[in-house]
Amino acid sequence: MGHRLAGQLVIATHNAGKLAEFRYLLEPHGLTVTSVGELGLPAPEETGSTFLENAQIKALAALSAVNQPVLADDSGLCVEALSGAPGVRTADWAGPRRDWTMAMERVEAELRAVGARTAAERRASFVSLLVVVWPDGHTEEFEGRADGVLVWPPRGERGHGYDPMFQPDGSTLTFAEMTDEEKNRRSHRARSFALFAASCLTSV
Repeated sequence: MGHRLAGQLVIATHNAGKLAEFRYLLEPHGLTVTSVGELGLPAPEETGSTFLENAQIKALAALSAVNQPVLADDSGLCVEALSGAPGVRTADWAGPRRDWTMAMERVEAELRAVGARTAAERRASFVSLLVVVWPDGHTEEFEGRADGVLVWPPRGERGHGYDPMFQPDGSTLTFAEMTDEEKNRRSHRARSFALFAASCLTSV
């Protein structure tokens, strides 16, 4: 059994979409949630070669500034036909302005370049790696993933990032076509969050 969280929690993100998802997931647990973006803290350079390394970088950078428990997420899209790309470079494919339409178009162009047209050739996974750190140095890590296929053209107006082109296994909808409730039953972040909640949270 790990440390339990109560009171305040800082989310180490500048991504409004991620923060909204975490607020939705954390609402039943009675925590006051803020983000490093809302606090005006800079984003550290993500120099890791894995999701775990990047999540740790973000968590420890935030902890040094706030001295409160911090939850950091590093997540991304791993496409089988592209040897796991974009992977840890998932956000970089959207450019400095985080143009997700451009990012999705790049994924599609690279899939076409390698001849990936059937569903079996367009398999992909979203991966979410959560790291929570406490001021006393205690750290816990949780990983979740969602497997599916990439569709084209993108569908749906909800979600964020690559959600409009990702159709999880067992559904005919993309993440961007799902309600928050439905996505949070299936998403990679919901799965890593469930492990985190079981270890670190107490429902109110």
